[in-house]
Parts: sequence; C-alpha cells; structure tokens
Amino acid sequence: MINPCVAHRGASGLAPENTMAAFQAALAYPFVQWIELDVQLSKDGIPVVIHDDMLKRTARTSGKVSDYTAEELGRMDAGGWFDKSFAGEGIPTLEQVLDATIGRCRLNIELKTYGGRYPGMERKVVELLYRKGRQHDSVITSFDRGALRQVRELTPDVRTGLIIDALPWTLGNELKQLDASFLSIGYTRISETLLADMHKANVDVMAWTVNDAAMIKRLARLGSSLMICTNYPNRFQDALQSES
Repeated sequence: MINPCVAHRGASGLAPENTMAAFQAALAYPFVQWIELDVQLSKDGIPVVIHDDMLKRTARTSGKVSDYTAEELGRMDAGGWFDKSFAGEGIPTLEQVLDATIGRCRLNIELKTYGGRYPGMERKVVELLYRKGRQHDSVITSFDRGALRQVRELTPDVRTGLIIDALPWTLGNELKQLDASFLSIGYTRISETLLADMHKANVDVMAWTVNDAAMIKRLARLGSSLMICTNYPNRFQDALQSES
C-alpha cells in the first residue's frame, strides 16, 4: 500500500455507516490509516457519531438527533436498514470510537455545525480529544469556516481541515487564514497542480469519496501522499495491489 487509505464513515460499503460495526470492519484492514466520521450533539450535549441531523434514514426513527439523549441514541437500531445481520447497532458516542481506535488509526472528525447548529460542540470535541490523549492524531474538519476558527481559538494543537467541493482561486489564502493544514476535497477536483500547491503550503489533501477501482488507481498515480477516502477498503486494497 502506498497512499493513505481513509475509511469513509468506517467501512460503510461493508457495514452500516458510522456504527461500531463499520469502524471495526475498517480496522480489520491493516492498511487503513484513517477513519472519517461525522459528529453531532445529543439532547444532553454529548458528541455522537451520525451523519444526518434527522434520524429517519439510518435509525428509522422520527425526529432529530438533538431530540434524544446519547443513551437513547445508543439503544436505537442504526444498522438494520443496511442488513438484518446488523440489527441493533446503535448510534455510538465519539468517546466510544476514540476508545476503540486508540493506537490503531487516526480520526478525521467532521463537525456537523453549519452556522451554529450546535453551540459549544467545538469545545466539547476538543476537550474530549485532550481527555483521551487524541489531540495529536486527529483532525477536525468542517464545511463551516466558523467552526474551524472556533477550534483554532480553543487550541493550537488539534489540526483543522476545510471540506470543500470546489476550487476557488482564493483556496490557498483561505486555508492560511484558517490556519488549516488539511484539505478534504471532492475527488473530481484533484489535479497534479492542486497537490503541488498544497504540498508547498504544507497542507495534506484527502480526496472523497472514491469507490471505483479505476479511479482509485488514477488518483494514486498523482502522488503517494494523496489520502484516498473510500467506503470500500477492500476495493482500495485490490486496486493498489494490482498496481504493484
């Protein structure tokens, strides 16, 4: 394996996204160096791991994540929609995922803040990373520039990254102003020029979300430092093994 592999919402092509089953499936592949996940806040202010703010799609429950406590969310069935063999997989807390992955892989933690939806979430996540000793092997990412600025005000230690699916000419300056050393960008935007520019700026680049073996190969040829985010670590393995 050459390029760093990032398991998107865990191995979400093989198990229900953002569940402990998906994270354990990702960890079964030794070459998975990163896991990407999404964080929102429960009713009792605990960071929980789920992509949507509504529960209908993955937990088949009415209402919002913020309508329920972390304990209640943990008892929901967030796996049965994927396959009946995963019935009973709950919505995990970020703390559970930090404990399960310590010493094994790094975390790309996306904050689902969007204009202050969860006041104080940045502080809760940063404090949790410090409490678990994960402040140096995690990156906090977001589409929300305000959230990234808030994280930087809270700590100089935790890396931050901008999520974007565009190539504005101001991108380099914006990353510098945010003091962000990580760029999470839609894979169709990746080019040799972008990678060279980001390398000069000491910014790591992650391409999301790549599930086609041919595209994985194509992107990997652009440079070994490019992080490739995929729902299918098994396809990543097959694609790059066939290149060697």
